[in-house]
Amino acid sequence: MKRPKVVVIGGGTGTFTVLSGLKLYPLDLSAIVTMADDGGSTGVLRDELGVLPPGDVRQCLVALSKSPQFLRQLMNYRFVEGGLAGHSFGNLFLSALEKMTGSFDKAVEMAGEILQIEGRVIPSTLNRVELVAELGNGTIVHGQNKIHHAPLSGNLRRIYLEPKAKANPKALSAIKAADLISIGPGDYYGSLIPNLLVTGIAEAIQGSKAIKAYTCNLMTKAEHTANFTVTDYAETMESYLGGKFDYVIYNTKRPSPLALKRYAHEGERFVELGRELSGRKIIGADLVSKKMPKVAKGDPLAAQRTLIRHDANKLAKLIFGIVWQKAF
Repeated sequence: MKRPKVVVIGGGTGTFTVLSGLKLYPLDLSAIVTMADDGGSTGVLRDELGVLPPGDVRQCLVALSKSPQFLRQLMNYRFVEGGLAGHSFGNLFLSALEKMTGSFDKAVEMAGEILQIEGRVIPSTLNRVELVAELGNGTIVHGQNKIHHAPLSGNLRRIYLEPKAKANPKALSAIKAADLISIGPGDYYGSLIPNLLVTGIAEAIQGSKAIKAYTCNLMTKAEHTANFTVTDYAETMESYLGGKFDYVIYNTKRPSPLALKRYAHEGERFVELGRELSGRKIIGADLVSKKMPKVAKGDPLAAQRTLIRHDANKLAKLIFGIVWQKAF
C-alpha cells in the first residue's frame, strides 16, 4: 500500500509533538528542521565547537525513534552539574558525530540509523547562519536566543538570515515529492519562519503539488505575536511563504482557567479565530493536551517551555485524515 508522503517543517517542541503523533500512522515522514537555534546547550556547542545547531534536530530524531524508551530518554538526558551542566547527551552525541564525519548531514543520518527513526530528519540548510531581526526604531537584534526576548510585536521591520542560506537539496527533494506539507505549531519567529528564510524553501513549497497545511499556536506570545488571532498567524506566515495555505488548523478548546491565568500574567492570551479567512479550508477542533508536560531537570531553557500544548494524537489524526483523502 502506498504511504502518503508528509513533510513537517519547523523545529522545537511543536514539531516534536506533530511528529510524535504522525509516526503512528502509515506515512512516509520527513522533518525539515531549522538551523537558526543558538540558545542553551546548542548555542554553547555552536560557539565552542563550530558545529551546526543540534538541539531541534535531536528533538525530531527522538520523536521519530522506534528504539527502546531508555535510548530515547538518554538522548534527552541533561547533565546538571560539572562542566557539562546544561548540555543534553543527544546534543553532544550529534556534535561528536559531526566532528567525526565532517558533515552534519551525515551525522543526522547516522543518528537516525542508531535510533531507528520512522522517517527522515533533514536540516533545512547546511550553512552556518544567524537569525537577525531589524526593529522599527532601527535596532538590530542578532541571534535566535536574543530575538526570543526582543519586542517584535508591532515593531518588526524585517527578519532574515545572515549570511544568506542555501537550501539543503534533500529538503527541496522532500518538498517536491510531498503529498502534504505541514507547518506549525511552534515558536513563530524562532523555529517556523527561519525555515522559510532559507533560499529555495518557500519557492519549493509553492511549486509543490502537495496540500499546504498550517497549524496555529494555542497561545499568543507577548513579545512576538501579542493580540494575534488565527487569521493573523496564518496571513503573516503566508507573507513569508509567498502564497496561501490550503488548510488552516486551529484549536477551539480553551485551556483551564488556572493555566490561562498564568499566561495572562505574562501578557499572553488564548488564540481566537478572528476575522474570516477566505480561500482556505478552516478546521477547528479540541486540540489541547490534558497532560502536563515534563521539563527536563537542568534544562537552561526551562522557563521558556510552554505548559499548554497540543495533543499529539488529536492533531496527528486530523492531519492524517486530510492527506489520506488526497492519497486515496
